[in-house]
Amino acid sequence: MPAPTKSLGRSLLVASAALLSLPLTAPAALAAPSPSPSSSASPSATPPAGMSTVGGVRLGRPGTQVDPAAGVPVIPKDISARSWIVADAESGEVLGSHNAHWRLAPASTLKMLFADTVLPKFPSTVKHRVTADDLAGIGAGSSMVGIKENETYTVHDLWLGVFLRSGNDAVHVLSAMNGGVTETVREMNEHAEELQALDTHVVTPDGYDAEKQVSSAYDLTLFARSGLQKKDFREYCSTVRAQFPGETKKDEEGRESRKSFEIQNTNRLLSGTDSDTPVYQGIAGVKNGYTTNAGNTFTGVAERNGHVLLVTVMHPEKHDHNEAYKETAQLFDWGFQAVGKVKPVGELVAPRGAQSGARAGADASPGTTGDAGDGSAAPAHAGTATGRGAGGAGIAMAITGGVLVLLAGGVFLVNRRWPLPDLVRRHR
Repeated sequence: MPAPTKSLGRSLLVASAALLSLPLTAPAALAAPSPSPSSSASPSATPPAGMSTVGGVRLGRPGTQVDPAAGVPVIPKDISARSWIVADAESGEVLGSHNAHWRLAPASTLKMLFADTVLPKFPSTVKHRVTADDLAGIGAGSSMVGIKENETYTVHDLWLGVFLRSGNDAVHVLSAMNGGVTETVREMNEHAEELQALDTHVVTPDGYDAEKQVSSAYDLTLFARSGLQKKDFREYCSTVRAQFPGETKKDEEGRESRKSFEIQNTNRLLSGTDSDTPVYQGIAGVKNGYTTNAGNTFTGVAERNGHVLLVTVMHPEKHDHNEAYKETAQLFDWGFQAVGKVKPVGELVAPRGAQSGARAGADASPGTTGDAGDGSAAPAHAGTATGRGAGGAGIAMAITGGVLVLLAGGVFLVNRRWPLPDLVRRHR
């Protein structure tokens, strides 16, 4: 955990920066075009000549974008990902990228958007009895946590299934609670637009391959950055292992019992479950994914020496199943040497509602917009956010201990300095 002095210093930096900076949003002219019918797959390793320029003109150019600086090593030459990005999670500065806006199949990394959209809806203690309809429509070969029909689970259980086991069954149950898959997909697309993630088109809430379903390394990084403003999102994505409720069984005398079983996080940089992929120092999430169409995808967040970086890697060309993790670790290593030294090549833009909602966020009391962190906030409409997240009616700037920093005049600095509340379970 960071020392109190460090937290205070960071808070002062936030306040002073806010008085000198203004949040920026991408002009409408820079919006990405609508997905084409062929954009659901990536049949070749050649990026399109013209990509979105949200976050900066250079981010729309094909190839690697980085400004070399003295004392900073070159980007590792063996990075094979079709698309990647390295960004400062707090300032939003993009330190380096490669085809950042290339629309590719996202696989289960799309669950970050699902969580950022649906997490605020239900308190973690809410219980739900699963029906057959809840589990209908799950794609063949999907990753599953093991949810059973006619069993009761808490929302907390379901989110552990989403984040640790990437369970499409857990996603479908939560979607059913949220009004169904169609409604959830609509809200996810709406929330993506609010976050200015304009490369993204959602067809399935779990990231299962579907025609025209695409995202980009840039957009996945926006989803992670937004989600990490929520304490419960941070806790779920950084949990290495947990107990999950099993199936109710009867013994010979008819007595019912229900045991739990252990689930582990499939993020190998976090869990270290593969000897070929050790735990990364300072890792604290976020989400991995794999499908035949998408290949391996991964977004990670890590902290070192007071810096918090986000790295997204999509579809490494090397056929090692751990390659996305290995390349992410290499890019983290590069990023921690480059941060504060290289000139940014772009930025992670703020949500559309960040400016217009600043006053509303400042007027609200901590009791109504604070980061409760336990999933117990009152239900909120997806596509907006309370103080538990980013976007919509203002962004609560939660610092260590859950303190809300209300800047003078009700101005919330979102883009130039967007602190992530105390990251949990950083692995050393």
